[in-house]
Amino acid sequence: MSPSSLPRWRRRFPVATAAATALLLLAGPATAVTAAAPDDNHEVHAEHLERFADEDASVVEVTVADRTELDELVATGVDLDHHVSQTESGIVVHAVVTPTEIQGLKAQGYQVGKVLFDSEDSEDRVAEREATIAEHKAENQAFTASLARSAAVSDVKITRADYYTSGTNQVLSVEAKWAQGQTSTSALTVTRDSGPGTAMGSGGTQNITRFVDAGVYLYHRGAATVTARPDKIRITSPTGDVAEVQVKEWLPISGDAPEGPGYQKDFVSSYLTPTELYDRIKRLADQYPQLAEIVELPYKTNGYRRKAQVVLGSANANRVAVDSLAWGHEGGNDISVELVNPGAADQALSVSLTDKAIRVSLATDGNGTPTSTAAQVAAAINASAGSLVKAYTYRGSVGDGVVAPVARTALTDNLKAPASVSRDPHPVYAIRIGKFRDGSKTGVLAYAQEHAREWVPPLVTIETAERLLRNAATDENTKQLLRTLDIWIAPSINPDGGHYSFYDFNSQRRNMTNHCAEGGSTDALARNSWGVDNNRNYTEFSLFDGFSGASTSCTSDTFAGPSELSEPENKNLDWLAQRANIKFSMNLHSSGNYFMWSPGAYATPGRISAPRPTLAEESFFWGASSRILTAIKRHRNLAVTPARTGPISDVLYSAAGNSGDMLWYKYGIYAWNFEVGTSFQPAWDEAHQQTLEYSNGLVELMRVARDYDKDKKRPTSTLVTKPSATEGMVDVTFETSEPAAVFYTLDGSKPTYESTLYAAAGLREGAETLTVPYGTKIFWFSVDAAGNIEKNYRPDTDAKNWNRGFALISDS
Repeated sequence: MSPSSLPRWRRRFPVATAAATALLLLAGPATAVTAAAPDDNHEVHAEHLERFADEDASVVEVTVADRTELDELVATGVDLDHHVSQTESGIVVHAVVTPTEIQGLKAQGYQVGKVLFDSEDSEDRVAEREATIAEHKAENQAFTASLARSAAVSDVKITRADYYTSGTNQVLSVEAKWAQGQTSTSALTVTRDSGPGTAMGSGGTQNITRFVDAGVYLYHRGAATVTARPDKIRITSPTGDVAEVQVKEWLPISGDAPEGPGYQKDFVSSYLTPTELYDRIKRLADQYPQLAEIVELPYKTNGYRRKAQVVLGSANANRVAVDSLAWGHEGGNDISVELVNPGAADQALSVSLTDKAIRVSLATDGNGTPTSTAAQVAAAINASAGSLVKAYTYRGSVGDGVVAPVARTALTDNLKAPASVSRDPHPVYAIRIGKFRDGSKTGVLAYAQEHAREWVPPLVTIETAERLLRNAATDENTKQLLRTLDIWIAPSINPDGGHYSFYDFNSQRRNMTNHCAEGGSTDALARNSWGVDNNRNYTEFSLFDGFSGASTSCTSDTFAGPSELSEPENKNLDWLAQRANIKFSMNLHSSGNYFMWSPGAYATPGRISAPRPTLAEESFFWGASSRILTAIKRHRNLAVTPARTGPISDVLYSAAGNSGDMLWYKYGIYAWNFEVGTSFQPAWDEAHQQTLEYSNGLVELMRVARDYDKDKKRPTSTLVTKPSATEGMVDVTFETSEPAAVFYTLDGSKPTYESTLYAAAGLREGAETLTVPYGTKIFWFSVDAAGNIEKNYRPDTDAKNWNRGFALISDS
């Protein structure tokens, strides 16, 4: 079945009652639910977890007994990392929680274990990034300084000039550094000879363009086909300086990687903020206008912006919260408020306003003691300064506590990003890549950073875009991809949350929109608890359909929002998915080293699942996954294990309203989900390796898309047996004619997709060796990346044409 013929249905399951009875009752659309107010000691009620602005978050282990307890943990709305592993002591999951949330989990009886990652680790990553950027800047300054010391030195330095062949093509790849590369966007022109003893220029010319990462110039780089092997090249800079070097022969890449010799990769040198991600794809589109364009998606975000706020007082009853009416950057940050004791007896409560300074003179009794309550102060501020601010008692308190004097305190939006990060509603951008970008070619969509704190996945999209465009002129496989596919890459779906994660709260998962109702958690102390989980706000099998794995609480990290597609970020992805030619997609997340697809949600109790794919669809998912994971493994022999490969709700937990389910069930798009690495913000050396290996997989998805309609050949497989080191046992492996998934049984039962998946090369390190008793009966079948099943076997029927073998040692 082709993706275009998939059913575009929508099944709604009723919402379970709070009593969790077997009877399911239909509920209307949910609205934002306000968090219960904690007391002064931040006690957390068993039914709710909340974090506070003065707390840092850490990733900790939580152990539950079984899948039922896991579902109960998910239902609390706790922020779970994408990690689920079965151990002897139970199921271990990773939770992103603050000390208050840990206290709440323990109060509910959950076993909280060791800390795996804390805020200091994230701070180290930011410091590491800044140090890398500073190092690049220092190198540029040193290069410029060396030129200033010697008038005889050219202001352009050629660092590489490599010749290689790729198929029938001859290619010259050049890298050079120019002293004015940081400030000038000019390309450099490379002039070639056509061999030893020939005139410079006889081999033609080519341009190389500047490569900028995180706003810092690194070098000029480019490759072009040539008609003869040049002996020397020359670059004359725009200022007239000249550099000349000898061309070297570049060795081909070894092994059976699909990239040809000289294939260019490794284009990212540090973590990138959403602003930098967008700048990067814009520069790429400018450099390759015939192959790429920038598309501004139709819905702007709500913006990296907040109202300026302050909370005065120490206890709930005497706290007064004050919010500016204007955004902080539009004047709210200029407001201040002070509460003063007038120093006299029998004074009335009064408020004065000087420019944007609010001065509250508290009422006093006959002894000169302040008597104004929080409710009275809030009302007085609103009466006198209501054009600037809104004051209110703390989280629904009646405000009957007496307010103490407070020194002049500035309201602040608490946002720390530099001015280069826009505070306005933010456009979201995608780069569209392909020779024919008119909807006539098969479409592939890749998108990242639905969850703000996941810093590696956007880099995978950038690395992939760079590979596609920079290899288009010289690599035949890349040329073919760009001739046959229409590729959309959106590096940051959630730029507001992404900026907030970089500069304000590194554990931020959601966007920045505050949907908490008035009187609830709308004050400054809750500012790290706001936002919608963009990967719970889509339309299929959502919380609003009665499915599990999302929250109605406006302060939960799995908050589904007030309604489906309430968020501009989600509307943008829905708009992208509406392109009729898009048949394949990859949603890039971290962490956990998973590779997953639909169904991604189920309803509890009973684990009523979203519909399973058909046999043909399941075949395609498994076969293509084997091929994609093989490409990932090629980078450094690491890969996703079989236990972490499969439908989302099978290998992880229910995620109601996730984007993969919307793309699959609503639009018929084959939709996968990478979970990159083992942490959100690993040290750069590890992040760099993850970027390169998962870019391999993303490019391979595009090759799968290219081959899908053409591949009708069924795989074949063989059983290989060898003597085991253990007496009475036999070592068994499977070999396939192409990358394919193998399902097998050892008990004489019919093999199906529920049978054991063989850990072939690409699914984990090396092909798995099964050690089984001599004479064991082995049944199996294989399925390739196009969903072709060996021998046309159909495990969902009475067919019996699967492969059969025995664990025997041949006499040869």
